[in-house]
Amino acid sequence: LIQYNLLVKRLVLGQGARRFHVAAALNAKAKVAMSRFEPNSSINYDQLRSNIDIVRKRLNRPLTLSEKIVYGHLDDPAGQEIVRGRTYLRLRPDRVAMQDATAQMAMLQFISSGLPKVAVPSTIHCDHLIEAQIGGAQDLQRAKEINQEVYKFLASAGAKYGVGFWKPGSGIIHQIILENYAYPGVMLIGTDSHTPNGGGLGSICIGVGGADAVDVMAGIPWELKCPNVIGVKLTGTLSGWTSPKDVILKVAGILTVKGGTGAIVEYHGPGVDSISCTGMATICNMGAEIGATTSVFPYNHRMRTYLEKTGRGEIAAVANENQDLLVPDSGCHYDQIIEINLSELKPHINGPFTPDLAHPVSDIGSVAEKNGWPLEVKVGLIGSCTNSSYEDMGRAASLAKQALDKGLKCKAQFTVTPGSEQIRATIERDGYAKLLRDVGGVVLANACGPCIGQWDRRDVKKGEKNTIVTSFNRNFTARNDANPATHAFVTSPEIVTALAIAGTLKFNPETDFLTAPNGEKFKLEPPTGDELPARDFDPGQDTYQHPPADGSGLRVDVNPQSNRLQLLEPFDKWNGKDLEDLQVLIKVKGKCTTDHISAAGPWLKFRGHLDNISNNLLIGAVNIENDAVNKIRNILTGEFGGVPDVARYYKKHNVSWVVVGDENYGEGSSREHAALEPRHLGGRAIIVKSFARIHETNLKKQGLLPLTFSNPADYDKIRPDDKISIVGLKSFAPGKPLEAIIKHSDGSSETIELNHTFNETQIEWFQAGSALNKMKELQK
Repeated sequence: LIQYNLLVKRLVLGQGARRFHVAAALNAKAKVAMSRFEPNSSINYDQLRSNIDIVRKRLNRPLTLSEKIVYGHLDDPAGQEIVRGRTYLRLRPDRVAMQDATAQMAMLQFISSGLPKVAVPSTIHCDHLIEAQIGGAQDLQRAKEINQEVYKFLASAGAKYGVGFWKPGSGIIHQIILENYAYPGVMLIGTDSHTPNGGGLGSICIGVGGADAVDVMAGIPWELKCPNVIGVKLTGTLSGWTSPKDVILKVAGILTVKGGTGAIVEYHGPGVDSISCTGMATICNMGAEIGATTSVFPYNHRMRTYLEKTGRGEIAAVANENQDLLVPDSGCHYDQIIEINLSELKPHINGPFTPDLAHPVSDIGSVAEKNGWPLEVKVGLIGSCTNSSYEDMGRAASLAKQALDKGLKCKAQFTVTPGSEQIRATIERDGYAKLLRDVGGVVLANACGPCIGQWDRRDVKKGEKNTIVTSFNRNFTARNDANPATHAFVTSPEIVTALAIAGTLKFNPETDFLTAPNGEKFKLEPPTGDELPARDFDPGQDTYQHPPADGSGLRVDVNPQSNRLQLLEPFDKWNGKDLEDLQVLIKVKGKCTTDHISAAGPWLKFRGHLDNISNNLLIGAVNIENDAVNKIRNILTGEFGGVPDVARYYKKHNVSWVVVGDENYGEGSSREHAALEPRHLGGRAIIVKSFARIHETNLKKQGLLPLTFSNPADYDKIRPDDKISIVGLKSFAPGKPLEAIIKHSDGSSETIELNHTFNETQIEWFQAGSALNKMKELQK
């Protein structure tokens, strides 16, 4: 451990914020590469081992890998109560990462806290605000001009408060984390739901809302309900057309979008070694779509090689010496076990409209015909944070080359999104980008782009039924292009490329033939690609800004007239009384994701302005009264209007309100705007059958009451024009249900029981009006 501790000490004391790069002595761009690495300085395996030893003695049983890393970061390993699925753990994560759309609100909240500097290493990543329109260079330049005010705010706030800043064009947050900050045994929280991507490098990386990030940046222990652990045992070997993406597509089909809620998914077994490090990251990344807290793989030689190739060989060497900490104990217990034989796993494609509707690729053509889904593939899109590695691009390029050799190009439109500047520069150098362009592809900016709805799509009209296939992770209605009639399917980059070449869902690349221009029939050979570049990575342009040692003299200005940024005002405290006669704003029918609650796409530009972003509140949710979206009855006027308009009307007339919802309410993104907006517009409670983890926590953080029906059938008792009183708040306590009195317009009433998951600290958030309010109280 001496070697590791000396390494950390050297990096922290004056030589920090430097990225190790194996090509430093050889590569002319070494200075660029060396400028990017800021270490995880607050963890070492010595402390991790000490905490694990304390907990193992207390529990007197073998530990899973996820338990080792999570419990190894306990604030009080000797005194913390540990019961899976029940107790709340107080943890000390090593670092924080924020993407630019969520960083705006997170930094605004941190500024409101009054603290002078972040307490743990933190970074901001500009990846969400770049719209795909023409191509990488043009789109990036356009984004810099349009978002200049926001980028300046984030860069200056980062400099003042000690937060590293990755400029627009640097790449997608999760790929940057994998290349620079993740390593086996680290715990990182990120303000994006796909933060679990880092589990591919043996890290515990968890998606959170901005208020959680503020807690960690403030040096406050971070709370997480002690997760259950789902074990996925992998046997056999990946080969042919089957890819790592097919593992998580299969798991999503098994567990559904809520089957992983409250659990960490831990992959293990002999099949793990047949998957590359970036392939493991793909699997962990899309674990967000099953509601998992995070996902993780055990440390192995694939991770060691990746660390070495990304300039972190010294960390790999010490990880090797401490491998017992970075793998599960023999005989450890999983709450559920799924077994997948990789040798038998077939390529999958999931969708449309939900990421857990799994189909073997061999079946999708007939299933689509049966269901009336459009067979023609209009656009194929590869890349995104889930599948934009060097290996992904190489395998897609191998198929492009086969098609080009036969004189074929893509029948569908085809886009390529590199995951980072390093990936972009390397695939350009090695010829992959040229092959993908030659087959008909457009290489977009190193950013999220169409995956999150940042896509100026013009080939179909809104409302026109069509099919797209992507290597993304999420395919909710209208997510990618704002068109609710777009049937989006998620699959591997290899299958996307093949279907884009063929132009139809009816093409099965394992068995079907393509026709060359000369009439020759031919089959595509299974894709091939190097796991990592033989000549090391090309770091590309320098896109990282390290904060100065002392930023206290710097200013962060927010123009009061701005429509992009707005300083926050504290929410009102609880008045000590029950919540009487809350008007039902909307009774939501069916799936209601954070995309339905707070849409992305064009709305991303308002993520730093709470009042403006609140104009998209629940505009995608289906009203059970009329099966319409963004059309609800204003009880005070009797007229129908948009959800945010009616909410504002109620707020103006001092009418507090409540939302009623279905299962897994708030699944999807970590965006806390889906909690801030209802609070800002006068909401007091959200009553549903069940919640997604991150959204439930976000609601608590903002002083709202996320409540669930004790009897899910009670959802049917509530009518769209009801008033609801929530009683029992004076004796609000952990584990004690609350009551709701439902008052119908005909004068009748019913009483039902509501459950909650608040602990004592979270009840204090509610009473103070928000977690941020409580933090300020504690500073006095």
